[in-house]
Order: sequence, then structure tokens, then C-alpha cells
Amino acid sequence: MAETIEIGGLLIEVTRKGVKNVHLSVHPPDGRVTLVAPSATRLDVARAYAITKLGWIRDQQEKLRGQARESPRQFVGRESHFLWGRRHLMTVVEKDVKPFVKVDHRTIHLTVRPGSTTEKRAEIIHDWHKSLLHGLVPAMIQTWEAKLGVKASRYFLQRMKTKWGGCTPSTGTIRLNTELVKKPKDLLEYVIVHELMHLLEPRHSERFFELMSHHYPGWPEARRELNELPLGAESWADG
Repeated sequence: MAETIEIGGLLIEVTRKGVKNVHLSVHPPDGRVTLVAPSATRLDVARAYAITKLGWIRDQQEKLRGQARESPRQFVGRESHFLWGRRHLMTVVEKDVKPFVKVDHRTIHLTVRPGSTTEKRAEIIHDWHKSLLHGLVPAMIQTWEAKLGVKASRYFLQRMKTKWGGCTPSTGTIRLNTELVKKPKDLLEYVIVHELMHLLEPRHSERFFELMSHHYPGWPEARRELNELPLGAESWADG
């Protein structure tokens, strides 16, 4: 069960569980702070530890505040859009045919019916994003299922406001944020590995991070890069 301590107006969520070491984290996008400590740790000891890390916490929160955020997209010509970590320019053609999207070089070509709304254009692009992810995700999952000796029952793609992915170990399902289509493909792979790893270790325990380090040694750098890339335009909040 989580408890909360306050240090100089800073709220820190403290959870005690079966880990060997203390894990202090500052979470995007809003700089929420959590501290996971061994089960026997007294709250005043956790507080004392957090005080020694206040400077680091403030630095991390400041980085998040300064992080780039995409402005809301209007889906019009010459607008920039990210795809697999690279910026593309959009062209828009209004034509009385079934809407479709194609990409070449660094340009995304969107064809829509005359008078289409911003919302309709956003829906077309989102469906296209999902089709691109469906084209990559199954093979990545199969590769890592074999490496980890696990089996996911199914995966879902969905808009997620505060997480890049999720896993329900009891049902073997994993969820992936459709925003991942805007990030480099190796970061999509990192999220897939992270979620599949929960089929071996449901919690973010010491064992979980040991397994990640064994099977995917570059995970700390991948996580850092993922959290430093531009955030989506929508308002991110805990949910």
C-alpha cells in the first residue's frame, strides 16, 4: 500500500515491497515522484533518503517542464508530423474518393473528401497509424516471445494518455500506445519487451529489472530517449 510524504511542498508516493534497493523515479509528463523501498524500511528513513535526492528530483522535473511538446495538429498542407522518429511534411489533396494515406521519402500524402473536418482527418491518420503498427508489432512480439519463453494471448493498440504500454499478466494481454508510431522503431521494440517481461515478473521488482538488464541491456537508454522525445499535443494527466 502506498503512502505519501511531503518535503518542502514536494509530494512523494512511497511503496514498500520485496526489493533489495531503493528506487526513486520522476515520471513524465508531469514530474510525479515515486519511491520504492524494501519492506522493512521505516517511513522516516525513506524521507531522509529522499531529502538527499531533492536536487536530483528538481533537476528531473525541470527537464520535463522544458521538454518539447507538439502543438495541436490541424492536418493541413506543409504541416510537420513525426513518423518512426523522423519529421515529415504533410500534403493534403481533396478528392471525392475513399480517403487514404501514403508516404514517400519525408512526405505524408493525405487524400480526403472535399470539406472534411479536422476531426475526420485526424481519424484517418490515426487509423493509418494503427495499420502501420499492426504491420510491425506481431513479428516483434513473436521474436521476443521466443527469446523470453513467454506467450501473449493478444495485443491491443489504443490511445493512452500516461503510459506507453501495459500488460495484464493474468490474461496474457498487452496494450501499446498508438503514439509509438511517431517514435523510432527500436523504442517500440523496447516497450514490447518491457510489457512481455511482465509475463515473467508481473511487478516492477528487483527481479524485473534484472531480467530487463539481462535480455535488453540498453533498456535504461531506451526509456530515457522515449521520455525525452516530444510529447503529444493532448493534455496528459494521470488516469
